[in-house]
Amino acid sequence: MAIRLKKSYKFAFRSALFIALILVAFSVLILWYANVPDWLLLLFFGLISFIVPFLIIQLRIEKFIYRRIKKIYDDVSLLESKTLDSGTITTDMTTLTKEIEKFALDKKIEIDTLRIREEYRKDFLGNVSHELKTPLFTVQGYILTLLDGALEDKNVRKKYLQRANKGVERLIYIVKDLDLITKLEVGDLHLELQDFNIIELIQNVFDLLEMKAAKKSIALTFDMDYEHPVYVKADRDKIQQVVSNLLVNSIKYGQENGTTEVSVENLIKNKVIVRITDNGEGIPHQHIPRLFERFYRVDKSGSRREGGSGLGLSIVKHIIEAHDEKIYVESVVDVGSEFSFTLEKTENNDS
Repeated sequence: MAIRLKKSYKFAFRSALFIALILVAFSVLILWYANVPDWLLLLFFGLISFIVPFLIIQLRIEKFIYRRIKKIYDDVSLLESKTLDSGTITTDMTTLTKEIEKFALDKKIEIDTLRIREEYRKDFLGNVSHELKTPLFTVQGYILTLLDGALEDKNVRKKYLQRANKGVERLIYIVKDLDLITKLEVGDLHLELQDFNIIELIQNVFDLLEMKAAKKSIALTFDMDYEHPVYVKADRDKIQQVVSNLLVNSIKYGQENGTTEVSVENLIKNKVIVRITDNGEGIPHQHIPRLFERFYRVDKSGSRREGGSGLGLSIVKHIIEAHDEKIYVESVVDVGSEFSFTLEKTENNDS
């Protein structure tokens, strides 16, 4: 049975053989010219004995390490072979170890990111399924009831068709929001930038939501009287949607007889910040980092009773980021919440 030598033994054997052959060759040459003084002969032989093994071992180890590491990279298909440069491989094992550890860390981060994305994908699909099946089952229930005989009763027929229609409207609302957020995430939404008065826009949203706020006796107000317009440069329709979504949330989670206050302040020379503050129920601190995720709900049951697609805050965040601006949130439970976002101020404003 043949004895298999370790690769390190083969490496050492071949390296030693090369060194021995070269030293023998030099020894023969030195003996050929034996008429040189002994001390000079010893010095020359000593230098050759150091330099030659050093060069041979260095070159051999470089080739040895490079060839095997390249094979590992190729085998696991984690790096293209062209990313390896044999000129950068050295016998410095500390440097080599650091490079391998860095590579392993990068791959671990990549794997962790993929795992987080997979979990997010599962949550998203579960949430979409839940949001769609609720109105679908509602519509189906009313239709089946009508088909089972309730169709003959005019009063019941009208009431059930109206309720089924509300379920269909909710489905359309969710699908439209999904379509919008998909466009925002892939950067496929064209922004029509224009100069407009943000104070006027906010007042228009106040007027649109007046009846909704009145049902909970919530007052929609500015923090002060704005005697002069404040002009910003943005997509008017999209910013109106942002303000509307934030105000609807403040009404939805606001306290009875509460207040939602909006302020527009100068942030820096060419920026303003719009703040929407309420004295509602507030948001627990642990929920704030995930607040802008699609379908994420702080109060699962309460928010669904209030309706909505569950995409409002996510759409707000994407619209603001599409303008290259920032959105912030601060909240204290049983005290209230403040959402704020920045916009570019235009030259139309008074200095």
